[in-house]
Amino acid sequence: MNEPLHVSARPPAVLLVGGLLVLLVALVTVAVSVGAVPIPLRTVWGVALERLSPGLVARDWPEGVARIVWDIRFPRALLAAVTGAGLAAVGAVLQGTTRNALADPYLFGISAGAALGAVTVITRIGDVIGIATLPLAAFLGAALSFVLVLAVSGTDEERRPDRLVLAGVAVSFMLMAATNALIFIGDHRAAHSVVFWMLGGLGLARWDNIWIAVAATAAGLVLFLAQARSLDALLLGEETAKTLGVSPGRLRLILFAGAALVSGVLVSLTGAIGFVGLMIPHVARILVGPLSSRLLVAAALMGACFLVGVDALARTLTAPQELPLGILTSAFGGAFAVWLLRARRGIA
Repeated sequence: MNEPLHVSARPPAVLLVGGLLVLLVALVTVAVSVGAVPIPLRTVWGVALERLSPGLVARDWPEGVARIVWDIRFPRALLAAVTGAGLAAVGAVLQGTTRNALADPYLFGISAGAALGAVTVITRIGDVIGIATLPLAAFLGAALSFVLVLAVSGTDEERRPDRLVLAGVAVSFMLMAATNALIFIGDHRAAHSVVFWMLGGLGLARWDNIWIAVAATAAGLVLFLAQARSLDALLLGEETAKTLGVSPGRLRLILFAGAALVSGVLVSLTGAIGFVGLMIPHVARILVGPLSSRLLVAAALMGACFLVGVDALARTLTAPQELPLGILTSAFGGAFAVWLLRARRGIA
């Protein structure tokens, strides 16, 4: 896959990763600080240190502030970081496996399948097995879309990148139609909450469910990094990959399964947050190059920073109301897609 933009000098990988980690900590601090009730930065980390190690710092804030910081805003900021990291890593993998610059979880129907599973639980089934019901249903929906894309795209020999993309688009539209039908014929009292959830948000973030997102994203990243060298071989072309001992069909199956797991779990907790998987891998590729191991780490960190910053913006632009994250990410993503198309034509 050609890079949309070339730069002559790239920062050292260690320096870039260190800088992104510092930026992420700073953005999390700011995100926890801002909101309908502004909280000083020193109080943010004072509360965190006191909760992690009671007695470590002198407590000079009311209990209400501590609850806002620790029980509401920290889980939200951490879920934003994990979601951004997971979606960006999935986008990088899908772009690499299909060699398509516009590939992301939404293009392949993965997010549409996860949304169908989650909306089915919300409108029809309910939490039959407790807190794990929604993530499980979303994962099953994502897995369904994954199976449908593979079935529509044909056999291993026929499953070329262009066929995968077309199959993904077709499956995505079909699953979104099913989701919209469920919303239309379902309980209208729940329609507003479902629509808001489909636009994306972090209102479900709690300490007792964030571990699900962390576990899924960590498992996905481990899988993707373990297959990084095979993915690099695939970027050189299918015939070259075969001569290097890589089976393109088997590799795509493994990576798509990982993408379905990560996307399904994240969508179940945050709703449909689009374009993160499209934008961030391209920016990371400009900074660190196409080597998959570096790209995945950089994209994950940049995705985490991006979504934490966007969430802080969503909570302040129309305060005290909160904008759905999907509105802002779609606005950024649409502008980025236009830039990307113009850059690849050499006129930007």
